[in-house]
Amino acid sequence: MLAAGAGTRMKSSRAKVLHEIAGRSMIEHALVAVAGAGVERTVAVVGHDREQVSAAIAAYDPAIVLAVQEEQNGTGHAVQIALESLDAPPEGTVLVTYGDVPLLTSQTLSELLADHQAAKRAVTILTAEVDDPTGYGRILRGEDGGVTAIREHRDASAEELAVREINSGILAVDAAFLRHAVATLESGNAQGELYLTDIVGRAVAEGRPVGAHVLEDVWQTEGVNDRVQLARLGRELNDRLTRHWMSEGVTIVDPATTWIDSAVTVAQDVTLLPGTQLLGATVVGEAATVGPDTTLRNVEVGARSTVVRTHGSDAVVGAGATVGPYAYLRPGADLREGGKIGTFVEVKNSVIGVGAKVPHLSYVGDADIGEGANIGAGTIFANYDGVNKNRTTIGRHAKTSSNNTFVAPVSVGDGAFTGAGATIRQDVPAGALAVSAGSQRNIEGWVRDKRPGSPSDQAARAADADTNLEAPGE
Repeated sequence: MLAAGAGTRMKSSRAKVLHEIAGRSMIEHALVAVAGAGVERTVAVVGHDREQVSAAIAAYDPAIVLAVQEEQNGTGHAVQIALESLDAPPEGTVLVTYGDVPLLTSQTLSELLADHQAAKRAVTILTAEVDDPTGYGRILRGEDGGVTAIREHRDASAEELAVREINSGILAVDAAFLRHAVATLESGNAQGELYLTDIVGRAVAEGRPVGAHVLEDVWQTEGVNDRVQLARLGRELNDRLTRHWMSEGVTIVDPATTWIDSAVTVAQDVTLLPGTQLLGATVVGEAATVGPDTTLRNVEVGARSTVVRTHGSDAVVGAGATVGPYAYLRPGADLREGGKIGTFVEVKNSVIGVGAKVPHLSYVGDADIGEGANIGAGTIFANYDGVNKNRTTIGRHAKTSSNNTFVAPVSVGDGAFTGAGATIRQDVPAGALAVSAGSQRNIEGWVRDKRPGSPSDQAARAADADTNLEAPGE
Protein backbone atom coordinates (compact mmCIF):
# COMPACT_ATOMS: atom_id res chain seq x y z
CA MET A 1 0.00 0.00 0.00
CA LEU A 2 1.54 3.25 -1.18
CA ALA A 3 0.97 6.13 1.26
CA ALA A 4 4.10 8.27 1.07
CA GLY A 5 2.79 11.28 -0.86
CA ALA A 6 2.90 14.83 0.47
CA GLY A 7 -0.73 15.76 -0.18
CA THR A 8 0.16 19.46 -0.39
CA ARG A 9 -3.17 20.40 -1.97
CA MET A 10 -4.98 19.45 1.23
CA LYS A 11 -3.27 22.44 2.90
CA SER A 12 -3.31 20.69 6.25
CA SER A 13 -1.02 19.90 9.18
CA ARG A 14 -2.59 16.46 9.11
CA ALA A 15 -1.35 13.86 6.64
CA LYS A 16 -3.59 13.56 3.60
CA VAL A 17 -4.44 9.90 4.11
CA LEU A 18 -5.57 10.61 7.68
CA HIS A 19 -8.44 12.84 6.61
CA GLU A 20 -11.75 11.11 7.24
CA ILE A 21 -14.94 10.25 5.46
CA ALA A 22 -17.71 8.10 6.94
CA GLY A 23 -15.91 7.81 10.26
CA ARG A 24 -12.65 6.36 8.98
CA SER A 25 -9.46 7.88 7.69
CA MET A 26 -8.72 7.23 4.04
CA ILE A 27 -5.85 4.94 5.00
CA GLU A 28 -8.16 2.92 7.25
CA HIS A 29 -10.71 2.54 4.45
CA ALA A 30 -7.90 1.25 2.26
CA LEU A 31 -6.62 -1.15 4.93
CA VAL A 32 -10.13 -2.50 5.59
CA ALA A 33 -10.54 -3.21 1.87
CA VAL A 34 -7.20 -5.01 1.69
CA ALA A 35 -7.89 -7.06 4.81
CA GLY A 36 -11.27 -8.10 3.42
CA ALA A 37 -9.60 -9.36 0.26
CA GLY A 38 -7.73 -11.96 2.30
CA VAL A 39 -4.14 -10.82 1.85
CA GLU A 40 -1.54 -12.69 3.89
CA ARG A 41 0.84 -9.80 4.54
CA THR A 42 0.60 -6.03 4.17
CA VAL A 43 3.44 -3.56 3.63
CA ALA A 44 2.68 0.16 3.86
CA VAL A 45 5.10 2.60 2.28
CA VAL A 46 5.22 5.89 4.21
CA GLY A 47 7.14 9.09 3.60
CA HIS A 48 5.73 12.56 4.21
CA ASP A 49 4.19 12.93 7.69
CA ARG A 50 5.42 9.41 8.38
CA GLU A 51 5.07 9.71 12.15
CA GLN A 52 1.36 10.46 11.88
CA VAL A 53 0.70 7.86 9.21
CA SER A 54 2.78 5.15 10.86
CA ALA A 55 1.00 5.65 14.18
CA ALA A 56 -2.41 5.36 12.49
CA ILE A 57 -1.41 2.19 10.65
CA ALA A 58 0.05 0.61 13.79
CA ALA A 59 -3.15 1.45 15.71
CA TYR A 60 -5.17 -0.34 13.04
CA ASP A 61 -2.89 -3.40 12.85
CA PRO A 62 0.57 -3.52 14.46
CA ALA A 63 1.49 -6.50 12.26
CA ILE A 64 1.59 -4.33 9.13
CA VAL A 65 5.16 -3.82 7.90
CA LEU A 66 6.17 -0.16 7.55
CA ALA A 67 8.62 0.79 4.80
CA VAL A 68 10.00 4.33 4.74
CA GLN A 69 10.50 6.08 1.40
CA GLU A 70 12.86 8.88 2.39
CA GLU A 71 12.80 10.49 -1.05
CA GLN A 72 9.65 10.23 -3.14
CA ASN A 73 11.07 9.08 -6.46
CA GLY A 74 7.97 7.58 -8.00
CA THR A 75 5.70 4.60 -7.56
CA GLY A 76 8.28 2.17 -8.88
CA HIS A 77 10.76 3.36 -6.29
CA ALA A 78 8.09 2.98 -3.58
CA VAL A 79 7.55 -0.65 -4.55
CA GLN A 80 11.30 -1.24 -4.50
CA ILE A 81 11.36 0.10 -0.93
CA ALA A 82 8.42 -2.16 0.01
CA LEU A 83 10.13 -5.29 -1.34
CA GLU A 84 13.38 -4.42 0.42
CA SER A 85 11.55 -4.10 3.76
CA LEU A 86 10.54 -7.76 3.79
CA ASP A 87 12.58 -10.45 5.49
CA ALA A 88 11.99 -12.80 2.56
CA PRO A 89 10.91 -12.19 -1.05
CA PRO A 90 7.14 -12.45 -1.55
CA GLU A 91 5.68 -15.37 -3.46
CA GLY A 92 2.48 -15.80 -5.39
CA THR A 93 0.64 -12.56 -6.20
CA VAL A 94 1.48 -9.05 -5.04
CA LEU A 95 -1.37 -6.53 -4.87
CA VAL A 96 -0.34 -2.89 -5.23
CA THR A 97 -2.86 -0.34 -3.99
CA TYR A 98 -3.00 3.14 -2.44
CA GLY A 99 -3.93 4.86 0.80
CA ASP A 100 -6.12 7.55 -0.77
CA VAL A 101 -8.82 5.56 -2.61
CA PRO A 102 -11.45 5.32 0.16
CA LEU A 103 -14.30 3.91 -1.95
CA LEU A 104 -12.35 0.87 -3.15
CA THR A 105 -13.98 -2.30 -1.80
CA SER A 106 -12.78 -5.72 -0.71
CA GLN A 107 -15.05 -7.28 -3.32
CA THR A 108 -13.34 -5.39 -6.14
CA LEU A 109 -9.88 -6.39 -4.93
CA SER A 110 -10.97 -10.01 -4.56
CA GLU A 111 -12.36 -10.02 -8.09
CA LEU A 112 -9.15 -8.46 -9.43
CA LEU A 113 -7.03 -11.12 -7.73
CA ALA A 114 -9.28 -13.94 -8.90
CA ASP A 115 -9.18 -12.68 -12.50
CA HIS A 116 -5.40 -12.31 -12.38
CA GLN A 117 -4.79 -15.77 -10.98
CA ALA A 118 -7.29 -17.52 -13.22
CA ALA A 119 -5.72 -15.97 -16.34
CA LYS A 120 -2.18 -16.72 -15.07
CA ARG A 121 -0.96 -13.27 -16.06
CA ALA A 122 2.22 -11.48 -15.11
CA VAL A 123 0.32 -8.22 -14.59
CA THR A 124 -3.36 -7.39 -14.28
CA ILE A 125 -4.36 -3.71 -14.16
CA LEU A 126 -7.53 -2.42 -12.53
CA THR A 127 -8.90 0.00 -15.13
CA ALA A 128 -12.00 2.09 -15.77
CA GLU A 129 -13.44 4.19 -18.58
CA VAL A 130 -14.07 7.80 -17.59
CA ASP A 131 -15.53 10.82 -19.34
CA ASP A 132 -12.59 13.02 -18.43
CA PRO A 133 -9.32 11.08 -18.19
CA THR A 134 -7.18 14.21 -17.58
CA GLY A 135 -4.28 13.45 -15.27
CA TYR A 136 -4.60 9.68 -15.43
CA GLY A 137 -2.32 7.20 -17.12
CA ARG A 138 -3.89 5.80 -20.30
CA ILE A 139 -4.30 2.09 -21.07
CA LEU A 140 -2.84 1.37 -24.49
CA ARG A 141 -4.05 -1.70 -26.34
CA GLY A 142 -2.85 -3.49 -29.46
CA GLU A 143 -4.91 -4.44 -32.49
CA ASP A 144 -5.98 -7.64 -30.76
CA GLY A 145 -7.29 -5.64 -27.78
CA GLY A 146 -4.51 -6.77 -25.48
CA VAL A 147 -2.83 -4.31 -23.13
CA THR A 148 0.53 -3.17 -24.46
CA ALA A 149 1.46 -0.32 -22.11
CA ILE A 150 0.37 2.34 -19.64
CA ARG A 151 1.25 5.86 -20.72
CA GLU A 152 1.35 8.56 -18.05
CA HIS A 153 -0.55 11.73 -18.92
CA ARG A 154 2.55 13.91 -19.13
CA ASP A 155 4.26 11.48 -21.48
CA ALA A 156 1.27 10.75 -23.74
CA SER A 157 0.91 11.81 -27.37
CA ALA A 158 -2.17 13.65 -28.61
CA GLU A 159 -3.60 10.35 -29.91
CA GLU A 160 -2.93 8.62 -26.60
CA LEU A 161 -4.52 11.46 -24.63
CA ALA A 162 -7.80 10.72 -26.44
CA VAL A 163 -7.97 7.27 -24.80
CA ARG A 164 -10.66 7.15 -22.09
CA GLU A 165 -9.60 3.91 -20.40
CA ILE A 166 -7.45 4.88 -17.45
CA ASN A 167 -5.08 3.18 -15.08
CA SER A 168 -6.30 3.21 -11.48
CA GLY A 169 -2.78 2.51 -10.28
CA ILE A 170 -3.98 -0.69 -8.63
CA LEU A 171 -2.22 -3.79 -9.92
CA ALA A 172 -2.03 -7.52 -9.31
CA VAL A 173 1.45 -8.73 -10.24
CA ASP A 174 3.25 -12.04 -10.21
CA ALA A 175 5.71 -11.73 -7.34
CA ALA A 176 8.73 -13.17 -9.14
CA PHE A 177 8.16 -10.97 -12.18
CA LEU A 178 7.66 -7.89 -9.96
CA ARG A 179 11.00 -8.36 -8.24
CA HIS A 180 12.72 -8.67 -11.60
CA ALA A 181 10.83 -5.82 -13.30
CA VAL A 182 11.21 -3.10 -10.66
CA ALA A 183 14.95 -3.69 -10.59
CA THR A 184 15.12 -2.64 -14.26
CA LEU A 185 13.06 0.57 -14.03
CA GLU A 186 14.59 3.77 -15.44
CA SER A 187 13.67 7.43 -14.90
CA GLY A 188 13.69 8.61 -18.52
CA ASN A 189 10.31 10.32 -18.42
CA ALA A 190 8.79 13.79 -18.01
CA GLN A 191 8.95 13.65 -14.22
CA GLY A 192 12.30 11.92 -13.90
CA GLU A 193 10.80 9.24 -11.66
CA LEU A 194 10.65 5.46 -11.56
CA TYR A 195 7.16 4.60 -12.84
CA LEU A 196 5.69 1.34 -11.65
CA THR A 197 3.53 1.37 -14.77
CA ASP A 198 6.61 0.73 -16.89
CA ILE A 199 6.56 -2.89 -15.76
CA VAL A 200 3.66 -3.40 -18.16
CA GLY A 201 5.89 -2.59 -21.14
CA ARG A 202 8.58 -4.85 -19.69
CA ALA A 203 6.11 -7.75 -19.44
CA VAL A 204 4.93 -7.21 -23.02
CA ALA A 205 8.50 -7.06 -24.29
CA GLU A 206 9.27 -10.34 -22.56
CA GLY A 207 6.15 -11.99 -23.95
CA ARG A 208 4.48 -12.29 -20.59
CA PRO A 209 0.65 -12.11 -20.42
CA VAL A 210 -0.79 -8.73 -19.39
CA GLY A 211 -4.46 -7.93 -18.95
CA ALA A 212 -6.95 -5.43 -17.56
CA HIS A 213 -9.76 -5.93 -15.12
CA VAL A 214 -12.27 -3.26 -16.12
CA LEU A 215 -14.26 -1.75 -13.26
CA GLU A 216 -17.64 -0.23 -14.08
CA ASP A 217 -17.92 1.54 -10.74
CA VAL A 218 -15.51 4.37 -11.52
CA TRP A 219 -15.93 5.92 -8.06
CA GLN A 220 -13.82 3.15 -6.57
CA THR A 221 -10.76 4.24 -8.51
CA GLU A 222 -10.96 7.89 -7.49
CA GLY A 223 -8.27 9.28 -5.25
CA VAL A 224 -8.36 12.36 -3.05
CA ASN A 225 -5.95 15.25 -3.52
CA ASP A 226 -7.83 18.19 -2.01
CA ARG A 227 -10.75 18.93 0.29
CA VAL A 228 -13.20 19.40 -2.57
CA GLN A 229 -12.54 15.82 -3.67
CA LEU A 230 -12.70 14.67 -0.05
CA ALA A 231 -16.19 16.16 0.35
CA ARG A 232 -17.30 14.76 -3.01
CA LEU A 233 -16.22 11.21 -2.17
CA GLY A 234 -17.63 11.61 1.34
CA ARG A 235 -21.04 12.46 -0.08
CA GLU A 236 -20.90 9.54 -2.51
CA LEU A 237 -19.92 7.09 0.22
CA ASN A 238 -22.70 8.37 2.46
CA ASP A 239 -25.20 7.97 -0.37
CA ARG A 240 -24.06 4.36 -0.73
CA LEU A 241 -24.37 3.73 3.00
CA THR A 242 -27.88 5.19 3.22
CA ARG A 243 -28.97 3.16 0.17
CA HIS A 244 -27.52 0.05 1.79
CA TRP A 245 -29.44 0.53 5.03
CA MET A 246 -32.67 1.37 3.23
CA SER A 247 -32.29 -1.89 1.30
CA GLU A 248 -31.94 -3.63 4.69
CA GLY A 249 -35.33 -2.34 5.88
CA VAL A 250 -34.44 1.02 7.45
CA THR A 251 -36.64 4.06 6.80
CA ILE A 252 -34.53 7.14 6.10
CA VAL A 253 -36.89 10.05 5.60
CA ASP A 254 -34.28 12.38 4.08
CA PRO A 255 -31.07 10.65 2.95
CA ALA A 256 -29.57 14.00 1.94
CA THR A 257 -29.43 15.17 5.58
CA THR A 258 -28.74 11.78 7.17
CA TRP A 259 -25.11 10.78 7.71
CA ILE A 260 -24.06 7.28 8.67
CA ASP A 261 -20.50 6.15 9.39
CA SER A 262 -19.06 2.95 7.96
CA ALA A 263 -18.97 1.05 11.28
CA VAL A 264 -22.57 1.87 12.26
CA THR A 265 -25.16 -0.92 12.52
CA VAL A 266 -28.88 -0.27 12.02
CA ALA A 267 -31.61 -2.89 12.51
CA GLN A 268 -34.79 -3.44 10.53
CA ASP A 269 -37.75 -1.08 10.91
CA VAL A 270 -35.63 1.70 12.37
CA THR A 271 -36.75 5.18 11.37
CA LEU A 272 -34.12 7.89 10.89
CA LEU A 273 -35.58 11.39 10.70
CA PRO A 274 -33.97 14.39 8.94
CA GLY A 275 -30.79 15.85 10.35
CA THR A 276 -29.60 12.63 11.98
CA GLN A 277 -25.93 11.65 12.25
CA LEU A 278 -24.98 8.15 13.36
CA LEU A 279 -21.24 8.14 13.94
CA GLY A 280 -18.47 5.85 15.13
CA ALA A 281 -19.68 2.42 16.20
CA THR A 282 -23.27 3.42 16.96
CA VAL A 283 -25.80 0.57 17.01
CA VAL A 284 -29.54 1.18 16.60
CA GLY A 285 -31.96 -1.59 17.58
CA GLU A 286 -35.07 -2.79 15.81
CA ALA A 287 -37.99 -0.36 15.39
CA ALA A 288 -36.23 2.50 17.17
CA THR A 289 -36.74 6.09 16.01
CA VAL A 290 -33.82 8.51 15.92
CA GLY A 291 -34.11 12.21 15.10
CA PRO A 292 -34.77 14.71 13.86
CA ASP A 293 -31.62 16.75 14.43
CA THR A 294 -29.75 14.12 16.45
CA THR A 295 -26.06 13.26 16.59
CA LEU A 296 -24.96 9.99 18.20
CA ARG A 297 -21.38 8.75 18.38
CA ASN A 298 -20.64 5.27 19.76
CA VAL A 299 -24.13 5.08 21.24
CA GLU A 300 -26.15 1.88 21.68
CA VAL A 301 -29.84 2.54 21.05
CA GLY A 302 -32.20 -0.23 22.15
CA ALA A 303 -35.16 -1.65 20.26
CA ARG A 304 -38.33 0.45 20.13
CA SER A 305 -36.67 3.40 21.82
CA THR A 306 -36.99 7.03 20.74
CA VAL A 307 -34.17 9.56 20.65
CA VAL A 308 -35.23 13.09 19.63
CA ARG A 309 -33.04 16.17 19.08
CA THR A 310 -30.24 14.74 21.18
CA HIS A 311 -26.46 14.87 21.21
CA GLY A 312 -24.84 11.77 22.65
CA SER A 313 -21.52 9.91 22.79
CA ASP A 314 -20.36 6.66 24.37
CA ALA A 315 -23.75 6.07 25.96
CA VAL A 316 -26.46 3.39 26.14
CA VAL A 317 -30.20 3.84 25.61
CA GLY A 318 -32.20 0.80 26.68
CA ALA A 319 -35.10 -0.87 24.89
CA GLY A 320 -38.30 1.13 24.91
CA ALA A 321 -36.64 4.16 26.49
CA THR A 322 -37.15 7.79 25.46
CA VAL A 323 -34.59 10.56 25.20
CA GLY A 324 -35.06 14.26 24.46
CA PRO A 325 -35.78 16.60 22.96
CA TYR A 326 -32.66 18.65 23.68
CA ALA A 327 -30.92 16.05 25.82
CA TYR A 328 -27.15 15.63 26.18
CA LEU A 329 -25.80 12.13 26.76
CA ARG A 330 -22.17 12.26 27.81
CA PRO A 331 -19.85 9.25 28.11
CA GLY A 332 -21.06 6.67 30.61
CA ALA A 333 -24.74 7.62 30.42
CA ASP A 334 -26.69 4.36 30.77
CA LEU A 335 -30.46 4.59 30.45
CA ARG A 336 -32.09 1.27 31.19
CA GLU A 337 -35.21 -0.31 29.65
CA GLY A 338 -38.29 1.91 29.62
CA GLY A 339 -36.49 4.84 31.22
CA LYS A 340 -36.75 8.49 30.30
CA ILE A 341 -34.25 11.30 29.86
CA GLY A 342 -36.27 14.38 29.00
CA THR A 343 -35.98 17.93 27.80
CA PHE A 344 -32.79 19.86 28.62
CA VAL A 345 -31.34 17.01 30.67
CA GLU A 346 -27.60 16.31 30.74
CA VAL A 347 -26.41 12.89 31.91
CA LYS A 348 -22.83 11.83 32.52
CA ASN A 349 -21.41 8.59 33.91
CA SER A 350 -24.73 7.61 35.45
CA VAL A 351 -27.11 4.67 35.47
CA ILE A 352 -30.82 5.48 35.19
CA GLY A 353 -32.66 2.32 36.14
CA VAL A 354 -35.50 0.41 34.50
CA GLY A 355 -38.51 2.70 34.16
CA ALA A 356 -36.80 5.56 35.98
CA LYS A 357 -37.38 9.10 34.78
CA VAL A 358 -35.46 12.36 34.65
CA PRO A 359 -38.06 14.37 32.73
CA HIS A 360 -36.64 17.89 32.42
CA LEU A 361 -34.13 20.61 33.23
CA SER A 362 -31.64 18.55 35.21
CA TYR A 363 -27.96 17.63 35.44
CA VAL A 364 -27.26 14.02 36.44
CA GLY A 365 -23.56 13.33 36.97
CA ASP A 366 -21.99 10.28 38.64
CA ALA A 367 -25.30 8.88 39.88
CA ASP A 368 -27.13 5.58 40.23
CA ILE A 369 -30.88 6.04 39.96
CA GLY A 370 -32.95 3.03 40.92
CA GLU A 371 -35.82 1.30 39.15
CA GLY A 372 -38.97 3.37 38.86
CA ALA A 373 -37.52 6.45 40.51
CA ASN A 374 -38.61 9.93 39.41
CA ILE A 375 -36.30 12.95 39.49
CA GLY A 376 -38.03 16.33 39.74
CA ALA A 377 -37.48 19.29 37.43
CA GLY A 378 -34.48 21.52 37.98
CA THR A 379 -32.45 18.92 39.87
CA ILE A 380 -28.67 19.08 40.17
CA PHE A 381 -26.42 16.21 41.18
CA ALA A 382 -23.48 18.13 42.68
CA ASN A 383 -20.83 15.49 42.02
CA TYR A 384 -17.60 17.51 42.26
CA ASP A 385 -16.16 18.82 45.52
CA GLY A 386 -13.29 20.67 43.86
CA VAL A 387 -10.93 17.71 44.13
CA ASN A 388 -12.83 14.46 43.57
CA LYS A 389 -15.91 13.26 41.72
CA ASN A 390 -18.39 11.55 44.05
CA ARG A 391 -21.50 9.46 43.40
CA THR A 392 -25.11 9.85 44.41
CA THR A 393 -27.51 6.93 44.79
CA ILE A 394 -31.27 7.30 44.41
CA GLY A 395 -33.22 4.22 45.55
CA ARG A 396 -35.92 2.21 43.82
CA HIS A 397 -39.22 4.07 43.37
CA ALA A 398 -37.92 7.14 45.18
CA LYS A 399 -39.56 10.45 44.27
CA THR A 400 -37.49 13.61 44.38
CA SER A 401 -39.12 17.00 44.08
CA SER A 402 -38.36 20.06 41.97
CA ASN A 403 -35.27 22.20 42.41
CA ASN A 404 -33.33 19.66 44.47
CA THR A 405 -29.57 19.58 44.88
CA PHE A 406 -27.87 16.32 45.87
CA VAL A 407 -24.44 17.02 47.33
CA ALA A 408 -22.41 13.87 46.71
CA PRO A 409 -21.57 11.49 48.18
CA VAL A 410 -25.12 10.94 49.36
CA SER A 411 -27.87 8.34 49.03
CA VAL A 412 -31.65 8.41 49.05
CA GLY A 413 -33.26 5.17 50.18
CA ASP A 414 -35.83 3.04 48.38
CA GLY A 415 -39.27 4.63 48.29
CA ALA A 416 -38.07 7.87 49.91
CA PHE A 417 -39.30 11.37 48.99
CA THR A 418 -37.65 14.79 49.05
CA GLY A 419 -39.34 18.18 49.36
CA ALA A 420 -39.32 21.02 46.85
CA GLY A 421 -36.16 23.11 46.91
CA ALA A 422 -34.34 20.66 49.20
CA THR A 423 -30.57 20.50 49.35
CA ILE A 424 -29.70 16.95 50.37
CA ARG A 425 -26.35 16.66 52.13
CA GLN A 426 -27.09 13.63 54.31
CA ASP A 427 -28.38 10.17 53.50
CA VAL A 428 -32.16 9.77 53.41
CA PRO A 429 -33.54 6.52 54.90
CA ALA A 430 -35.89 4.31 52.92
CA GLY A 431 -39.47 5.58 53.01
CA ALA A 432 -38.53 8.92 54.61
CA LEU A 433 -39.36 12.46 53.49
CA ALA A 434 -36.35 14.81 53.43
CA VAL A 435 -36.86 18.58 53.59
CA SER A 436 -34.28 21.30 54.14
CA ALA A 437 -36.10 24.60 53.51
CA GLY A 438 -37.35 26.68 56.48
CA SER A 439 -40.91 27.89 56.98
CA GLN A 440 -42.11 30.56 54.57
CA ARG A 441 -42.25 34.13 55.92
CA ASN A 442 -44.07 36.98 54.13
CA ILE A 443 -42.87 40.56 54.71
CA GLU A 444 -45.89 42.73 54.10
CA GLY A 445 -45.36 46.05 52.31
CA TRP A 446 -41.80 45.28 51.22
CA VAL A 447 -42.34 46.46 47.63
CA ARG A 448 -44.03 49.70 48.83
CA ASP A 449 -41.05 50.44 51.10
CA LYS A 450 -38.17 49.25 48.90
CA ARG A 451 -39.46 49.81 45.34
CA PRO A 452 -41.78 52.82 45.59
CA GLY A 453 -43.18 53.99 42.27
CA SER A 454 -42.04 50.92 40.39
CA PRO A 455 -44.41 48.97 38.12
CA SER A 456 -44.48 46.29 40.81
CA ASP A 457 -45.51 48.87 43.43
CA GLN A 458 -48.23 50.19 41.16
CA ALA A 459 -49.58 46.70 40.50
CA ALA A 460 -49.56 45.89 44.22
CA ARG A 461 -51.38 49.13 45.11
CA ALA A 462 -54.01 48.40 42.45
CA ALA A 463 -54.49 44.91 43.86
CA ASP A 464 -54.89 46.37 47.39
CA ALA A 465 -57.48 48.83 46.08
CA ASP A 466 -59.47 46.04 44.43
CA THR A 467 -59.39 44.07 47.66
CA ASN A 468 -60.66 47.03 49.70
CA LEU A 469 -63.55 47.61 47.26
CA GLU A 470 -64.63 44.01 47.60
CA ALA A 471 -64.42 43.92 51.41
CA PRO A 472 -67.86 45.52 52.29
CA GLY A 473 -69.75 42.90 50.31
CA GLU A 474 -68.11 39.93 51.94
